[in-house]
Amino acid sequence: MTARSIPRPHHRHHVKAAAAADPYDRGVARGEQLRDAVPAAIDAYDRLFALGPITPARVREDAERGLDAIGRFRPGARAEIEGIAHGSGAEPWRIGALNARTEILARSAAVPPGECTTIVRRAACDGRSAPRTFGVQTWDWHIELSALWHTLEVRGGRHDFVGLTEDGILGKIGVNSAGLALHFNILGHVRDSIGGIPVHVLAAIVLEEAGSVAEAVEIVRSAPLASSGSFALFDETDAVLLDLSPVGVFSMQPEQGMLVRTNHFLMPGPAADEKTWLHQPDSGERYDFVRARLARTEPPATPDDLAGCLVTRDGEPPVTCLPDLDKPLGQRWASLATVTLEPSTRTARILDGTPADMGSRDWRTLTAG
Repeated sequence: MTARSIPRPHHRHHVKAAAAADPYDRGVARGEQLRDAVPAAIDAYDRLFALGPITPARVREDAERGLDAIGRFRPGARAEIEGIAHGSGAEPWRIGALNARTEILARSAAVPPGECTTIVRRAACDGRSAPRTFGVQTWDWHIELSALWHTLEVRGGRHDFVGLTEDGILGKIGVNSAGLALHFNILGHVRDSIGGIPVHVLAAIVLEEAGSVAEAVEIVRSAPLASSGSFALFDETDAVLLDLSPVGVFSMQPEQGMLVRTNHFLMPGPAADEKTWLHQPDSGERYDFVRARLARTEPPATPDDLAGCLVTRDGEPPVTCLPDLDKPLGQRWASLATVTLEPSTRTARILDGTPADMGSRDWRTLTAG
């Protein structure tokens, strides 16, 4: 199986929302561009929810609870979701379910979350030039979703932002016009549930509102959280790794100029009640492999060099993740995209494929400001 055997759409969606100050209007513009894609995303997640097994009634109840939590925390984010629903012709709770898919799937006994690997290099100042900070991650998820994500530009809020997200979902990975970048990984805690801000929605809120790492951390700490995830947050001068969980938000500073994240908690507090059966031993093996590789090589000088650290082959931990198509629905993981972010240039680059596809596929480059 090679990376190029993964099914790919002929033309990846790029969604450019109207530069409107009103969140509902931005949502309508996004939804109109996704009118043909959203039904397929809803169908794919319906199948994953059913595999859970999570009943349709429970999905709707969870989605509506998620929308209520979003509305209390950021009414504008709920309005944007409702705009996507209007523009795409879907019921609002359906778009709410997509945005809360992580939290809904946390109920599942049969569909574990995907696996992603992130590295951020916080370059030291050499006295001759400004330090250059950049990050890379794989986005690993179900192969059934390989055609159901898009690159995006969102303009009109406090800060514009660009990056990658799934069809119908407000945000995921990106960089904004203030130079704040966010990489996103999923974690699992035994207390994960519905009732707080869905982590994908929180990522979009951070990218729209935060002008720095400090502001981003403040927003995250103010959010009512009932589920888990990880944000690697970095700007031109600062970088931090956050463990988000129902028992609190925990931060970690770079070690030797690097942040490395896979899919297990790095802080002892939330790790005590981690769903270790979801990601281990795989997450720990990937984490140790990447850290060992970074320790024995020169610090990556460019985003492409950093992305090269995520290329793995047979016999190595699956940092470059290829699907086993003999496995059933819910167990076919793949690195659907590779993303680099650079705050100094406000640039996100998205590769429709694995890190091993560098050189055979073109990056799509987006600039927030």
